[in-house]
Amino acid sequence: MTIQQIQIKLFARAKELAESELISVSVKQGATVAQLRQAMAEQFPQLQPLSSQLLIAVDNAYAGEDQPLNAQQEVACFPPVSGG
Repeated sequence: MTIQQIQIKLFARAKELAESELISVSVKQGATVAQLRQAMAEQFPQLQPLSSQLLIAVDNAYAGEDQPLNAQQEVACFPPVSGG
């Protein structure tokens, strides 16, 4: 099993909780967005309260939970935004 590092750019509350704009999460090769979400919560426990609510974008488009990832993609996480 090959492990890859996915770089994730964080925004808003996620950035505050992680105390960083960029984090690196270890996942197995071919991991999905759902697996990345789980690994992120395990490797960065401070993000656990938000992990199930985070919107994840891959290469500037929102990604579904079953989308596979690779280390060359641009990944970003946004907490849901409310307001009017």
